Amino acid sequence: MNNLSVEHLIGIKELSTEDINLIFKTADSFKEVINRPIKKVPSLRDITIANLFFENSTRTKLSFELAEKRLSADIVNFSASGSSVKKGESLVDTVNNILSMKVDLVVMRHPNPGAASFLAKKVDAKVINAGDGTHEHPTQALLDAYSIREKLGSVKGKKVVIIGDILHSRVALSNIYCLQKLGAEVMVCGPLNLIPKNMKDLGVKVSTNLKEALEWCDVANMLRIQLERQDETYFPSLREYSMLFGLNKEILDSLSKKIVVMHPGPINRGVEITSDVADSEQSIILQQVENGVAVRMAVIYLLASQIER
Repeated sequence: MNNLSVEHLIGIKELSTEDINLIFKTADSFKEVINRPIKKVPSLRDITIANLFFENSTRTKLSFELAEKRLSADIVNFSASGSSVKKGESLVDTVNNILSMKVDLVVMRHPNPGAASFLAKKVDAKVINAGDGTHEHPTQALLDAYSIREKLGSVKGKKVVIIGDILHSRVALSNIYCLQKLGAEVMVCGPLNLIPKNMKDLGVKVSTNLKEALEWCDVANMLRIQLERQDETYFPSLREYSMLFGLNKEILDSLSKKIVVMHPGPINRGVEITSDVADSEQSIILQQVENGVAVRMAVIYLLASQIER
Protein backbone atom coordinates (compact mmCIF):
# COMPACT_ATOMS: atom_id res chain seq x y z
CA MET A 1 0.00 0.00 0.00
CA ASN A 2 1.44 3.38 -1.06
CA ASN A 3 -1.54 5.59 -0.25
CA LEU A 4 -3.35 6.40 2.96
CA SER A 5 -6.92 5.09 3.23
CA VAL A 6 -8.05 8.49 4.62
CA GLU A 7 -8.29 11.93 2.99
CA HIS A 8 -7.58 13.85 6.20
CA LEU A 9 -5.77 13.09 9.47
CA ILE A 10 -8.49 13.81 12.01
CA GLY A 11 -7.70 11.11 14.56
CA ILE A 12 -5.90 7.81 15.05
CA LYS A 13 -9.28 6.11 15.35
CA GLU A 14 -9.84 6.50 11.59
CA LEU A 15 -6.42 5.10 10.59
CA SER A 16 -5.80 1.45 9.77
CA THR A 17 -2.71 -0.42 10.97
CA GLU A 18 -1.52 -0.34 7.32
CA ASP A 19 -1.87 3.46 7.31
CA ILE A 20 0.25 3.75 10.46
CA ASN A 21 2.94 1.44 9.06
CA LEU A 22 3.01 3.42 5.80
CA ILE A 23 3.49 6.66 7.77
CA PHE A 24 6.36 5.04 9.71
CA LYS A 25 8.01 3.69 6.55
CA THR A 26 7.78 7.15 4.94
CA ALA A 27 9.09 8.78 8.13
CA ASP A 28 12.13 6.46 8.01
CA SER A 29 13.07 8.00 4.63
CA PHE A 30 12.53 11.54 5.88
CA LYS A 31 14.57 10.88 9.02
CA GLU A 32 17.54 10.25 6.73
CA VAL A 33 16.81 13.56 4.97
CA ILE A 34 16.77 15.66 8.16
CA ASN A 35 20.11 14.18 9.24
CA ARG A 36 21.85 15.18 5.99
CA PRO A 37 23.91 18.39 5.64
CA ILE A 38 21.20 19.70 3.25
CA LYS A 39 17.97 18.94 5.09
CA LYS A 40 15.50 19.80 2.33
CA VAL A 41 13.67 17.95 -0.44
CA PRO A 42 11.63 19.62 -3.23
CA SER A 43 8.67 17.23 -2.80
CA LEU A 44 5.98 19.88 -2.08
CA ARG A 45 7.37 22.86 -3.92
CA ASP A 46 3.97 23.65 -5.48
CA ILE A 47 1.87 23.07 -2.32
CA THR A 48 0.65 25.79 0.07
CA ILE A 49 -0.04 24.89 3.70
CA ALA A 50 -1.88 27.01 6.29
CA ASN A 51 -1.06 26.51 9.96
CA LEU A 52 -4.14 27.61 11.93
CA PHE A 53 -3.54 27.71 15.66
CA PHE A 54 -6.59 28.79 17.68
CA GLU A 55 -4.82 27.63 20.86
CA ASN A 56 -1.32 28.35 22.14
CA SER A 57 1.38 26.00 20.95
CA THR A 58 5.15 26.09 20.76
CA ARG A 59 6.54 22.63 20.05
CA THR A 60 3.78 21.30 17.78
CA LYS A 61 3.63 24.54 15.75
CA LEU A 62 7.42 24.69 15.31
CA SER A 63 7.56 20.98 14.45
CA PHE A 64 4.89 21.33 11.73
CA GLU A 65 6.53 24.48 10.33
CA LEU A 66 9.90 22.79 10.17
CA ALA A 67 8.40 19.68 8.53
CA GLU A 68 6.71 21.88 5.90
CA LYS A 69 9.90 23.83 5.20
CA ARG A 70 11.92 20.62 4.88
CA LEU A 71 9.42 19.55 2.16
CA SER A 72 9.77 22.96 0.40
CA ALA A 73 6.08 23.87 0.82
CA ASP A 74 4.83 27.47 0.94
CA ILE A 75 3.52 28.33 4.40
CA VAL A 76 0.83 30.66 5.74
CA ASN A 77 0.83 31.03 9.53
CA PHE A 78 -2.31 32.09 11.39
CA SER A 79 -2.74 32.77 15.08
CA ALA A 80 -6.19 33.40 16.59
CA SER A 81 -4.92 36.10 18.93
CA GLY A 82 -4.91 39.39 17.05
CA SER A 83 -7.07 37.95 14.23
CA SER A 84 -10.67 38.51 13.06
CA VAL A 85 -11.73 35.55 15.23
CA LYS A 86 -11.53 38.02 18.11
CA LYS A 87 -14.07 40.14 16.22
CA GLY A 88 -16.58 37.29 16.07
CA GLU A 89 -15.73 35.72 12.70
CA SER A 90 -16.78 32.06 12.44
CA LEU A 91 -14.30 29.20 12.00
CA VAL A 92 -15.57 28.37 8.50
CA ASP A 93 -15.45 32.00 7.38
CA THR A 94 -11.93 32.38 8.73
CA VAL A 95 -10.72 29.25 6.99
CA ASN A 96 -12.57 29.95 3.73
CA ASN A 97 -10.93 33.37 3.58
CA ILE A 98 -7.55 31.69 3.99
CA LEU A 99 -8.40 28.97 1.43
CA SER A 100 -9.40 31.62 -1.11
CA MET A 101 -5.67 32.37 -1.14
CA LYS A 102 -5.34 28.92 -2.80
CA VAL A 103 -4.23 26.86 0.20
CA ASP A 104 -4.02 23.09 -0.38
CA LEU A 105 -3.63 21.76 3.16
CA VAL A 106 -4.64 23.01 6.62
CA VAL A 107 -2.95 22.10 9.90
CA MET A 108 -5.27 23.13 12.72
CA ARG A 109 -5.19 23.21 16.51
CA HIS A 110 -8.47 24.20 18.14
CA PRO A 111 -9.80 24.20 21.74
CA ASN A 112 -13.08 22.51 20.73
CA PRO A 113 -13.26 18.70 20.33
CA GLY A 114 -14.43 17.79 16.83
CA ALA A 115 -13.32 21.10 15.23
CA ALA A 116 -10.98 19.37 12.75
CA SER A 117 -13.67 16.89 11.71
CA PHE A 118 -16.20 19.73 11.28
CA LEU A 119 -13.74 21.71 9.18
CA ALA A 120 -12.86 18.76 6.92
CA LYS A 121 -16.53 18.48 5.91
CA LYS A 122 -16.77 22.21 5.12
CA VAL A 123 -13.64 23.09 3.16
CA ASP A 124 -11.98 21.92 -0.03
CA ALA A 125 -8.53 21.19 1.42
CA LYS A 126 -6.75 18.41 3.27
CA VAL A 127 -7.01 18.83 7.06
CA ILE A 128 -4.51 17.66 9.69
CA ASN A 129 -5.64 17.78 13.31
CA ALA A 130 -2.86 19.27 15.44
CA GLY A 131 -4.97 18.77 18.58
CA ASP A 132 -8.68 19.42 19.19
CA GLY A 133 -9.58 20.14 22.80
CA THR A 134 -9.41 17.03 24.99
CA HIS A 135 -10.23 14.78 22.02
CA GLU A 136 -7.22 13.70 19.89
CA HIS A 137 -3.67 14.69 18.94
CA PRO A 138 -2.88 12.13 16.22
CA THR A 139 0.61 13.24 15.14
CA GLN A 140 1.82 13.16 18.77
CA ALA A 141 0.61 9.56 19.12
CA LEU A 142 2.28 8.62 15.82
CA LEU A 143 5.62 10.13 16.83
CA ASP A 144 5.39 8.49 20.27
CA ALA A 145 4.76 5.04 18.77
CA TYR A 146 7.45 5.65 16.13
CA SER A 147 9.92 6.52 18.92
CA ILE A 148 9.08 3.29 20.80
CA ARG A 149 9.57 1.30 17.56
CA GLU A 150 12.93 2.99 17.01
CA LYS A 151 14.13 2.37 20.58
CA LEU A 152 12.77 -1.17 21.15
CA GLY A 153 12.60 -2.50 17.57
CA SER A 154 8.83 -2.98 17.62
CA VAL A 155 5.68 -1.77 19.35
CA LYS A 156 3.94 -5.16 19.20
CA GLY A 157 3.87 -6.98 22.53
CA LYS A 158 5.31 -4.04 24.47
CA LYS A 159 3.72 -2.84 27.71
CA VAL A 160 3.17 0.92 27.80
CA VAL A 161 1.86 2.85 30.79
CA ILE A 162 0.53 6.40 30.37
CA ILE A 163 0.84 8.26 33.67
CA GLY A 164 -0.82 11.49 34.78
CA ASP A 165 -3.84 13.57 33.83
CA ILE A 166 -5.60 11.12 31.51
CA LEU A 167 -8.97 12.88 31.81
CA HIS A 168 -7.90 16.14 30.15
CA SER A 169 -5.28 14.72 27.78
CA ARG A 170 -5.82 14.40 24.02
CA VAL A 171 -2.37 12.76 23.86
CA ALA A 172 -3.54 9.87 26.05
CA LEU A 173 -6.54 8.95 23.90
CA SER A 174 -4.62 9.09 20.62
CA ASN A 175 -1.78 7.07 22.16
CA ILE A 176 -4.18 4.39 23.39
CA TYR A 177 -5.71 3.98 19.91
CA CYS A 178 -2.33 3.96 18.17
CA LEU A 179 -0.54 1.59 20.56
CA GLN A 180 -3.42 -0.90 20.54
CA LYS A 181 -3.56 -0.91 16.71
CA LEU A 182 0.15 -1.76 16.70
CA GLY A 183 -0.30 -4.62 19.19
CA ALA A 184 0.91 -3.08 22.46
CA GLU A 185 -0.67 -3.56 25.89
CA VAL A 186 -1.71 -0.27 27.50
CA MET A 187 -2.21 0.78 31.11
CA VAL A 188 -3.16 4.19 32.48
CA CYS A 189 -2.05 5.35 35.92
CA GLY A 190 -2.93 8.42 37.96
CA PRO A 191 -5.35 9.74 40.57
CA LEU A 192 -8.69 7.95 40.13
CA ASN A 193 -10.55 11.23 39.55
CA LEU A 194 -8.20 12.01 36.62
CA ILE A 195 -8.93 8.69 34.87
CA PRO A 196 -12.04 8.59 32.63
CA LYS A 197 -14.67 6.00 33.54
CA ASN A 198 -14.57 4.35 30.09
CA MET A 199 -10.91 3.26 30.17
CA LYS A 200 -11.69 -0.41 30.81
CA ASP A 201 -14.18 -0.34 27.92
CA LEU A 202 -11.23 0.60 25.68
CA GLY A 203 -9.37 -2.53 26.80
CA VAL A 204 -6.93 -0.54 28.93
CA LYS A 205 -5.63 -1.58 32.36
CA VAL A 206 -6.07 0.96 35.16
CA SER A 207 -3.78 1.52 38.15
CA THR A 208 -3.51 4.15 40.87
CA ASN A 209 -0.18 2.81 42.14
CA LEU A 210 2.86 4.34 40.39
CA LYS A 211 5.44 1.74 41.49
CA GLU A 212 3.17 -1.14 40.47
CA ALA A 213 2.57 0.43 37.04
CA LEU A 214 6.29 1.04 36.47
CA GLU A 215 7.19 -2.55 37.41
CA TRP A 216 4.61 -3.77 34.85
CA CYS A 217 5.71 -1.64 31.90
CA ASP A 218 8.46 -1.52 29.29
CA VAL A 219 7.72 2.14 28.52
CA ALA A 220 6.39 4.93 30.75
CA ASN A 221 4.85 7.96 29.03
CA MET A 222 4.65 10.77 31.58
CA LEU A 223 1.93 13.41 31.03
CA ARG A 224 1.79 16.84 32.61
CA ILE A 225 -1.15 18.06 34.68
CA GLN A 226 -3.36 20.06 32.30
CA LEU A 227 -4.18 22.87 34.72
CA GLU A 228 -5.42 25.12 31.89
CA ARG A 229 -8.16 22.60 31.00
CA GLN A 230 -9.31 21.90 34.56
CA ASP A 231 -12.35 23.78 35.80
CA GLU A 232 -12.14 22.32 39.31
CA THR A 233 -9.48 21.09 41.74
CA TYR A 234 -8.68 17.38 41.39
CA PHE A 235 -5.99 17.06 44.08
CA PRO A 236 -4.85 19.14 47.08
CA SER A 237 -1.55 20.45 45.61
CA LEU A 238 1.07 19.84 42.92
CA ARG A 239 3.45 18.80 45.71
CA GLU A 240 1.10 16.05 46.85
CA TYR A 241 0.54 14.94 43.22
CA SER A 242 4.31 14.81 42.72
CA MET A 243 4.82 12.70 45.84
CA LEU A 244 2.30 10.09 44.62
CA PHE A 245 2.72 10.15 40.83
CA GLY A 246 5.96 11.98 40.07
CA LEU A 247 8.82 9.94 38.60
CA ASN A 248 12.20 10.54 40.21
CA LYS A 249 15.60 8.85 39.88
CA GLU A 250 15.22 6.96 43.16
CA ILE A 251 12.03 5.24 41.92
CA LEU A 252 13.52 4.64 38.46
CA ASP A 253 16.67 3.03 39.91
CA SER A 254 14.65 0.86 42.31
CA LEU A 255 12.80 -0.95 39.49
CA SER A 256 13.70 -4.56 38.68
CA LYS A 257 14.37 -3.68 35.00
CA LYS A 258 15.35 -0.71 32.88
CA ILE A 259 12.33 1.02 31.35
CA VAL A 260 12.08 3.66 28.62
CA VAL A 261 10.83 7.09 29.76
CA MET A 262 8.87 9.42 27.44
CA HIS A 263 7.12 12.78 27.73
CA PRO A 264 5.11 14.65 25.07
CA GLY A 265 6.09 18.03 26.58
CA PRO A 266 6.02 20.64 27.83
CA ILE A 267 7.68 19.18 30.93
CA ASN A 268 6.84 20.48 34.38
CA ARG A 269 10.19 19.51 35.90
CA GLY A 270 9.84 18.51 39.53
CA VAL A 271 6.12 17.76 39.20
CA GLU A 272 5.46 14.71 36.96
CA ILE A 273 9.16 14.07 36.29
CA THR A 274 12.42 15.24 37.83
CA SER A 275 15.29 16.70 35.80
CA ASP A 276 17.61 13.77 36.51
CA VAL A 277 15.02 11.40 34.97
CA ALA A 278 14.18 13.67 32.02
CA ASP A 279 17.88 13.98 31.17
CA SER A 280 18.81 10.34 31.94
CA GLU A 281 19.94 7.64 29.50
CA GLN A 282 16.54 5.96 29.85
CA SER A 283 14.74 9.06 28.56
CA ILE A 284 13.95 9.39 24.83
CA ILE A 285 12.29 12.82 25.14
CA LEU A 286 14.70 14.56 22.72
CA GLN A 287 14.39 11.68 20.23
CA GLN A 288 10.60 12.21 20.33
CA VAL A 289 11.14 15.85 19.29
CA GLU A 290 13.40 14.85 16.38
CA ASN A 291 11.04 12.08 15.29
CA GLY A 292 8.13 14.53 15.41
CA VAL A 293 9.53 16.40 12.41
CA ALA A 294 10.05 13.20 10.37
CA VAL A 295 6.59 11.81 11.21
CA ARG A 296 4.88 15.11 10.40
CA MET A 297 6.81 15.30 7.13
CA ALA A 298 5.48 11.81 6.32
CA VAL A 299 1.85 12.69 7.13
CA ILE A 300 1.97 15.95 5.13
CA TYR A 301 3.69 14.28 2.17
CA LEU A 302 1.24 11.35 2.03
CA LEU A 303 -1.86 13.58 2.24
CA ALA A 304 -0.44 16.10 -0.26
CA SER A 305 0.25 13.28 -2.74
CA GLN A 306 -3.56 12.81 -2.98
CA ILE A 307 -4.08 16.40 -4.15
CA GLU A 308 -4.83 16.76 -7.84
CA ARG A 309 -2.38 19.28 -9.28
